Amino acid sequence: MNLFLTPKLEVILPKIKALVEQQIIPLERDFLHQNFSKIKPKLDTIRQLVKKEGLWNPHLSTHHGGLGLSLAEFGQISELLGHSPYGHYCFNCNAPDIGNQELLLQNASDDLKNEFLKPLLQGAIRSCFSMTEPEFAGSNPTEMATTAVKEGDFYIINGHKWFTSSADGASFAVVMANTNPDAKNKYQRASMIVVPTNNKGFELVCNIPVMGESNDDYFSHGEVRYTNCKVPLKNLIGIEGAGFSLAQQRLGPGRIHHCMRWIGICERAFDLMCQQAVTRDLGNGIKLGQKQSIQNFIAESRAEINAARFMVLHTASKIDKEGAKAARIEISTIKFFVANVLQRVLDRAIQTHGALGITDYTVLAFWYRHERAARIYDGPDEVHKSALARQILKHYGLEIKEL
Repeated sequence: MNLFLTPKLEVILPKIKALVEQQIIPLERDFLHQNFSKIKPKLDTIRQLVKKEGLWNPHLSTHHGGLGLSLAEFGQISELLGHSPYGHYCFNCNAPDIGNQELLLQNASDDLKNEFLKPLLQGAIRSCFSMTEPEFAGSNPTEMATTAVKEGDFYIINGHKWFTSSADGASFAVVMANTNPDAKNKYQRASMIVVPTNNKGFELVCNIPVMGESNDDYFSHGEVRYTNCKVPLKNLIGIEGAGFSLAQQRLGPGRIHHCMRWIGICERAFDLMCQQAVTRDLGNGIKLGQKQSIQNFIAESRAEINAARFMVLHTASKIDKEGAKAARIEISTIKFFVANVLQRVLDRAIQTHGALGITDYTVLAFWYRHERAARIYDGPDEVHKSALARQILKHYGLEIKEL
């Protein structure tokens, strides 16, 4: 019994499941070995089909052309889309675009919405998010060297960023930079500013090679330099000094999106593992699934995936009812818990496939390379575990200050 299933989802989920299984997954075998620019036309054909089915931008309100779902409802859609690396792209709710869409919808001026958000919602462009710097710990967004200094009606931005995901091919970046570096409150020093990537001060240094892959424009993580990058003051998102709070606002629902996508990956890996278990012949009529070690893989994976799903949807429901601030502990808990379930399920699925599992003849090796980062980005495991432990110990009378 799905405690989070709603009448609306009973209609929508079968349609999305059919599109993913019949239109998107069959393309993977060839697509995962080609540059994104070569496969984009076929994916864009699917995008048009998604629009025709009325399923475009499923995360948005009906007022903005979406499906008007709660976070818990969209989370279940995100799980289905997570069955393929291209699922979220085909429905225009892939990271980091989805986070930038929500950020601009809630905080940007009408001018910024018309110039940048509108084409992003149409799927005509893509965007990137530029916060992490190689010289500073990425887990501490209050520490950065990038500055945005006012000169007349403009900001002059200088700084060095990396892991600006999707910078290659993006039309604009949401840049986090210090506008008030001397503010006593470290949480009020940074701001978020929209920077078009065709600005002469924007330089994509390279796509950072990850796990042996150079990465093309879709799965890329860019190293970026901002050198005397001149943008109008009107490109500020919200108010000056709100960068940290906007980042937190963006990350709360974002972690639900990520966790449910990871659960979708787990379900796909679990299905591949079970199929291998019942079809792989070890000789003398013995199937792989008859081995107790494989049965343990299957049983443990099923239990962990079910537990992870319930935890995430419970957290999403709390955010829907009380807001992200009230669910801070739950958000930290699911972030490290689900990321680790993902690693274990993928590892078991690869082990079940044997040598085949480390080839690119299945999608497993792709995910194993790309999703190891799940335990690092949006706050590493250790940070979230520490936050959870501090809150627990606080109830026992021990106050621990953040370092």
